[in-house]
Amino acid sequence: MAYIYSRPTSTSFTGKGLLGYTFGPLNESDIDIYYIEAEKGHDTFMVSKKITRIYYVLSGDGHFTIADKRFDVHAGMLVEIPPKVEFSYSGKLTLLAFARPRWFGGNDTHTKWNPDVVGQSFPCKLDGGSWLARIASLKVLGRSPVGVYLRLNRKVWGRLSTSIIALGPVHRYGNFLQRLTRAQGGRAQAFSTYFLRNRPELELIRRLAERSAQGETLKVAVLGCSTGAEAYSIAWTIGTVRPDMKLVMEAMDISKPVVEFAERGVYSLATSELTNTVIFERMTPSEMDGLFERSGETVKVKSWVKESIRWSVGDVGEPEILDSLGEQDIVVANNFLCHMGPEEAERCLRNIARVVKPNGYLLVSGIDLDVRAKIARELGWRPVEELYEALHNGDQSMLDLWPFHYAGIEPLNRSRRDWRIRYASAFQLAARPATLPESSVDERKQEWSQPKAVGKIPS
Repeated sequence: MAYIYSRPTSTSFTGKGLLGYTFGPLNESDIDIYYIEAEKGHDTFMVSKKITRIYYVLSGDGHFTIADKRFDVHAGMLVEIPPKVEFSYSGKLTLLAFARPRWFGGNDTHTKWNPDVVGQSFPCKLDGGSWLARIASLKVLGRSPVGVYLRLNRKVWGRLSTSIIALGPVHRYGNFLQRLTRAQGGRAQAFSTYFLRNRPELELIRRLAERSAQGETLKVAVLGCSTGAEAYSIAWTIGTVRPDMKLVMEAMDISKPVVEFAERGVYSLATSELTNTVIFERMTPSEMDGLFERSGETVKVKSWVKESIRWSVGDVGEPEILDSLGEQDIVVANNFLCHMGPEEAERCLRNIARVVKPNGYLLVSGIDLDVRAKIARELGWRPVEELYEALHNGDQSMLDLWPFHYAGIEPLNRSRRDWRIRYASAFQLAARPATLPESSVDERKQEWSQPKAVGKIPS
């Protein structure tokens, strides 16, 4: 029987600037205990159906808003939240939380965004009120019919061959299943990642770098950099093929603990800190030797790879991101916009586009395809032709999640009219005049809907 428990190394849940760790499993099966590090607070208000939550403030200052009343808190204070009471908390806080009974699916209803965390400019309502969302929220005898329906479909879907899934009617049905999955909600940040995760994308970046003039400076931003694997993979790829080039990389994430972890560049071979993936599993032994220095059961990113990267904590949805980062030749924004609802993801993607230089490149995967295609059309982005299909299929783990996970990537379907822009994950963003004559808007959209080969990085 266990008596002593250490804080887990892997996060159990995340929010917008929040990390939570679950102790256990405990011998007492009817209680959950969490250690929470909040930079700004909890991003939503919520109401619990049956669970009583007790928060002990270990450090920091902030406030809880409970049943529309504000209560200031500081270290040493205890807060009790009974069931059926709306609440949230704000501030830079370290909390120890107790939940009885243990958390279960369907217990929490997220009622609105917390403006202290998300910002006043973003709509508060979490549920757009669509008919699909209303169906997904139905309960019969305490169970979700949609949940049962999806579980039955998952069993059947797993037996289908790739050729069957590619059939038009089956593909469309898969999209419907994913819409149902997304309507159930439950999106949250995640730090699961890998080194050399999407090789076709790294190959595209390599080609872009090789087309730059000798001795030229290349500015690259990696947004949502997580534990650093993607930023280091890109820096190593560019530095290997163009050692003469001055690489200036900006790596940004909303979570301060994650950025601090990434900046250290030290990873365990035995455990996966902050992530539930084996982050080296896509690397060969020679690649491990090229990127890391090994010491016992840990590896450290080589200094020449690290020296080109500046790490920072920031929210890509905030207008100040351009002032913080400046214009970039290449912006990489992968696998974090999928954890946002469509409205927030649209807002963030528009803001991210401001960071790309005129004629620069934006690489964005791991996002709802409807959101990306909508913004690409509206802003006139040009899909990149090189490695088009390989880029879409470059991360098998995301394809495998479709259609029963909100982050799953829909298989490429060339029978769709809009396939060229829907499945593109690399774009060139042209310089556009402040205003366009009305007669030329449709012509410009038509011109930019066709993929083009990549060219030289703009100076």
